[in-house]
Amino acid sequence: MDTSDGSIMRYGLLGPVEVLRGATALDLGPRQRRVLLTRLLVQDGHPVSLAEICRDLWEGDQPRAAASSVRAHVSRLRSALDPGRQGRSDVLVSSKAGYALRIPPEARDTTAFEESILAARTALRQGHLERARQRLDQALGLWRGPALGEAADHAFALREKARLNAARQDARELQVTVLIKQADFDRAVPTATRLTADAPLRETSWALLMRALYAAGRPAQSLREYERFRALLARELGLDPSPGLRDLHMAVLRHDADILGPVLGAPGPHRLTTAPSPPVPTGPPLVGRAEETAQLDGLLRAVVAGGTQWAVVSGEAGSGKTRLLDELAARAAEAGLRVVRVRGGRSGADGQGAAPSCPVVRLLDELRRREPEESGLGAEAATRPDPVEALAHELGRAPVLCQLDDLDEVGPESCTRLRRLAGLLRDTPAAVVCALRDTGTPQVSGLLADLARQGTAWLRLEPLATEDVAELLTVRNEDPVEAEALNRRAAGNPFVLAELLRLPPGRRTGPGARVPSAVGTIVHDRVAGVSAEARSVLVHTAVDGGRLDLGLLAELPGTSPDRLPTLVDDAVTAGLLVWHPDRSDPLAGHYQLPELVHEVLLGTLTPSGRQLLHSALARALTDREAADPARLAGHLRAAGPLVPVLPAALRRTRTGAGTDPSGEH
Repeated sequence: MDTSDGSIMRYGLLGPVEVLRGATALDLGPRQRRVLLTRLLVQDGHPVSLAEICRDLWEGDQPRAAASSVRAHVSRLRSALDPGRQGRSDVLVSSKAGYALRIPPEARDTTAFEESILAARTALRQGHLERARQRLDQALGLWRGPALGEAADHAFALREKARLNAARQDARELQVTVLIKQADFDRAVPTATRLTADAPLRETSWALLMRALYAAGRPAQSLREYERFRALLARELGLDPSPGLRDLHMAVLRHDADILGPVLGAPGPHRLTTAPSPPVPTGPPLVGRAEETAQLDGLLRAVVAGGTQWAVVSGEAGSGKTRLLDELAARAAEAGLRVVRVRGGRSGADGQGAAPSCPVVRLLDELRRREPEESGLGAEAATRPDPVEALAHELGRAPVLCQLDDLDEVGPESCTRLRRLAGLLRDTPAAVVCALRDTGTPQVSGLLADLARQGTAWLRLEPLATEDVAELLTVRNEDPVEAEALNRRAAGNPFVLAELLRLPPGRRTGPGARVPSAVGTIVHDRVAGVSAEARSVLVHTAVDGGRLDLGLLAELPGTSPDRLPTLVDDAVTAGLLVWHPDRSDPLAGHYQLPELVHEVLLGTLTPSGRQLLHSALARALTDREAADPARLAGHLRAAGPLVPVLPAALRRTRTGAGTDPSGEH
């Protein structure tokens, strides 16, 4: 945030509380005032009542003038934080609900820390080790001491302090992982040793220390560290190491390269076992979704902090919903969350004759199956007759990401259960992300309405822009000069774009372009799904150059003009026609066949069938008073031997200039 003198104001909680204007630290006054500022920062923009502030600052031993003292501290803080204000402050505001500190998230060092960690995890997943190391060093360099400083032991600060300390430990473990992958054992071993000293009962840190020592050529010491931890765990908690750590110990004994081979990422808390991993994103890199991934990163941060988050991802088939879910799953797993995904629709391999399968039940089954030793489902949870209550109970045990794909295919009873689940989940470390094609589907309208009242994140995946395709080509070390033609051909659809990029460069665009097999199959299926009347509209439009001309189609024999609007709507719903608004007037425009749909439709016609269509269109054009001569001439030539018999004046247009409206030359 900018102050009146143009300096940037930054707030720090990763150490003693501080506020910097540019490079200058503000004088925040006595200890009680600094604790008050910390209290407001921890509340993250939400108001705190005067009574609650007094209780939190003095913790039960309030002086008589506590309220007056708080008001005075607030006044001094306003003067320091908002020196150029005119009238009421926009930074430290007051209302009937209490006092609140309104600052942008990017002004906090905690936000910078979390964003750097997410960037480091992404870099590590992509194999950019040096970049990951730099971002981790940058993130950990923000720490100036114990989180929250003087306020750390106050009751209001305990939860935030625990969250920040856990995030710091995760980051340091990730740092050790990167150091091991870079074979920098001179740093990896001492860093891992400090981790076990700071958190002596955290298995993840001990596992990393064992890996670092083994990779450094010190297997005997790795075994000794395991014995040290085993003895410590037995003495302090009366427990044995987890099966995952025991497997690691056995791998060191056997020099098992399958387990001790390349480190694929920080194991993360609670994930030492070799449980099934979430899907790793495949295919082209994720481009054009920066805003959506930023929203989902914020969702993950909220879950790690102990909050409940819902999100709805929508978009047409092939818009990249599944790809975005894969990316989110990978990021969630790296942040230490359990990840489960179920699909809507029916159970069974082919869905034939099977009863609808409730996603609530499948989520519960998946959580039990994926985490058999850690699910915590004791007799109480296992015997719950209500799957909604059982799932809500299970989700409260550890941070988890639940993904519900194809939500628009679930039945009414499933939607009712999901609505109940949304009402039960409160302050539960869980994110539920629902993906569907159409948010207007009647069976999910009630559920979506309930979610809208709970601050759900809504992500509508729009078509890719040319700039996105250019970025993708650059990442693939290809010339982005084809970006515009590729995006036009793919109609901004990520799936179609990915299929085009599978073709050799000379087959993607231009005269030698081909329709990818997978795309052709899908288009054929969509065409088969509309009525014979709608197919007739589509093939006539394809032969006429791809641009819909309702007036001309209405003149064709056997066509019912009253039916044409409905047929066009059916084709648009099937994704076989798209609307192109005029740049100067958004209400004006025309319907057009997408480029690949156009080519597939032409490919379904026999030579004689195409000539008959050209002939019919030529006859209809002759009835127009102002028919385009070039367009008519193109149809007459393309009709070949099936050219209709026309009046002499019109017949002369056969020799005029023109092109084949179908796009052929």
